[in-house]
Amino acid sequence: MKELTPQSFDSTSLSPPQALLERLKDYGQEDTLCLWEELSPEERELLVRDLESTDLPRINRIFRCSLQFQGLPAAAIEPVPEGSVSTVEERTLEDREKWWKLGLKAISEGKLAVVLLAGGQGTRLGSSEPKGCFNIGLPSGKSLFQLQAERILCMQRLATQSNDVGFVQIHWYIMTSSFTDDAIRKFFESHKYFGLEADQVSFFQQGTIPCISKDGRFIMETPYKVAKSPDGNGAVYTALKYSRFLEDMASRGVKYVDCYGVDNALVRVADPTFLGYFIDKGVASAAKVVRKAYPQEKVGVFVRRGKGGPLSVVEYSELDQSLASAINQGTGRLRFCWSNVCLHMFTLDFLNQVANGLEKDSIYHLAEKKIPSVHGHTDGYKLEQFVFDAFPYASSTALFEVLRDEEFAPVKNANGSNYDTPDSAKLLMLRLHARWVVAAGGFLTHSVPLYSTGVEVSPLCSYTGENLEAICRGRTFHAPCEITF
Repeated sequence: MKELTPQSFDSTSLSPPQALLERLKDYGQEDTLCLWEELSPEERELLVRDLESTDLPRINRIFRCSLQFQGLPAAAIEPVPEGSVSTVEERTLEDREKWWKLGLKAISEGKLAVVLLAGGQGTRLGSSEPKGCFNIGLPSGKSLFQLQAERILCMQRLATQSNDVGFVQIHWYIMTSSFTDDAIRKFFESHKYFGLEADQVSFFQQGTIPCISKDGRFIMETPYKVAKSPDGNGAVYTALKYSRFLEDMASRGVKYVDCYGVDNALVRVADPTFLGYFIDKGVASAAKVVRKAYPQEKVGVFVRRGKGGPLSVVEYSELDQSLASAINQGTGRLRFCWSNVCLHMFTLDFLNQVANGLEKDSIYHLAEKKIPSVHGHTDGYKLEQFVFDAFPYASSTALFEVLRDEEFAPVKNANGSNYDTPDSAKLLMLRLHARWVVAAGGFLTHSVPLYSTGVEVSPLCSYTGENLEAICRGRTFHAPCEITF
């Protein structure tokens, strides 16, 4: 069917375009035009443009398939076998050193790119800015974006020094959304890219998708605009494809891609140990995992789909509570214990495979929300794909356990909430860095109990606590403070 354009109909007519109306009826969406007579000609043009840009068959297919997918029978999943996870206690010093060197070598050869999932807004944090712009209250006042940029700078320096090569540059691809793109670009520009070169940072946008009522109809944000929301961090694969950044990575010689979420204050960006492990295992995908703290913790967990099936992730909202609480009688631990914390590694070949295949299945997660609409807040669904939806596509996936207090400090809720707040993330970082300083021969004094304070070590000084002796040995630091060059 030939699409209408705002110029191909009479916006002063009391009747909407007949062809558009018939097309909407085919998918039960004719109510989107019910207030046509009350709209101005300009508003009618906006509405027609909005509806004509919406792929109705695709949205209808996505919603129907996703509705059928909700809820997993117990027989459909199995726990991840303990032996298939690289656990912290089983790693030897020799393993860690081998992986660190292997990862640094790959980075020095330009084989690693970093993808940041930064489309989220800071609404739950009480901020009007994108999450990455948020200052969690560290002594330095640095934002999440700055902390991550400086870790990239540190890793570039370490990779350059370790392999005696010319200057190493890690390209950073940042996925924004229509709600955050402009603000994020301006934030980077105003902070001069935090010391990175402007041409090593590339921005691209994820898409949006209509919000759906429980009876399958589009929710109208205004009489002339369909309510939409970002289509989830799983949109990263197709967004990379359509922005041509997968091709850009290939042209730079990239073989491996580190992919992570913006709201983890302790994220080790471009971690050479994880990369070295990934290369050593020869797998298509990998994920860092932490042990689930308690059955009701709001984190997805890795499972096997069916008997000996592929590894995948089940969101906490989709896992039956009896399964979430089930205990392994042999170990006394939760049977479904390996939490996904959005710290992933992929081959570029695998990303290309997923970008060309994931959309065909069109399985989205339905998040029940109160959605602002022309009729007030309406019960409905936001549809999202998640970055972990790609794992079942992988021929092989490796899981790599990390410690919470070293690599997982989520920033999701405003201070005053019970968990995952800026204050809790700040405290985790200050405590970790205090341990680094003491291990390097430094001393701490403090005016409040040590368990509620600590020191901040600039990422420009140290990535994981290394190379601090020259700065810290024999010195006393009064907490809280920042230690820098």
